[in-house]
Amino acid sequence: MEVILAETAGFCFGVKRAVDQVYEQIKTGKKIYTFGPIIHNENVVEDLEKKGVQVIENVDELATLTEGSVVIRSHGVSKDVYELIQKQGLEIVDATCPFVKKIHRIVEKESKQGCQIIIIGNDSHPEVEGIKGWCEKPAIVVESKEQAGQVTLPKNQKICIVSQTTFNYNKFQELVEIICKKGYDINVVKTICNATEERQTEAAEVARKVNTMIVIGGTHSSNSRKLYEICKAECENTFFIQTLKDLQSELTVPVGPVGITAGASTPNNIIEEVQNYVRINF
Repeated sequence: MEVILAETAGFCFGVKRAVDQVYEQIKTGKKIYTFGPIIHNENVVEDLEKKGVQVIENVDELATLTEGSVVIRSHGVSKDVYELIQKQGLEIVDATCPFVKKIHRIVEKESKQGCQIIIIGNDSHPEVEGIKGWCEKPAIVVESKEQAGQVTLPKNQKICIVSQTTFNYNKFQELVEIICKKGYDINVVKTICNATEERQTEAAEVARKVNTMIVIGGTHSSNSRKLYEICKAECENTFFIQTLKDLQSELTVPVGPVGITAGASTPNNIIEEVQNYVRINF
């Protein structure tokens, strides 16, 4: 079976950096916590848990800790979380993706200057929750055309628009255009990660060439879900899986050629397992 693997499939820079930092911290022998799962991949999180790393899900749990190191995951967190970690006397290991850090600095600066921050992204996604926590006043989060159409502000209100780093680039442009038509004074800052844009473009190109497309990613991974949507639009026979086991239960005899891509939180070993399975068994 001919298999076309997307070159950019798998860990992005920010995710690899965060995961590597946790494994390095394990070597110190200290008590290690991550604020939220370090990445949206259950296999990686389970492996870290076996090595003693505990996941802190919220600030209430964080407030009970009195010792150890807390790793800030690649998605980043709000300013309040940093302050709470310091207040508890815990060590901060900041693995926030540099591209996400950049957004924090932008919204903090722009909001202090009186701009209304509009974030294009998923309101419940941890990256967006973190970005909101650096704004001087509540940010507006827009994910759909309807929400973009409902944006209503005073005409003299300056606006700064940023985006979740993993948002669909074409959809971002579409939503920005809707808001810009309202005639506001708008500063649009392109904060979609270049790696995300490249991965999405490449996934679409691969999906157009194949008869079966496989997208590998965590069930809670926003960027993986977006890859699935993009591939599904180009190749109807598209499967979204987390591990080889999922593929074995869903895929019978695929119609070749087969394309494979993977989200930014997918380890290389899982990609290789899926790729080898398709090549050998079909």
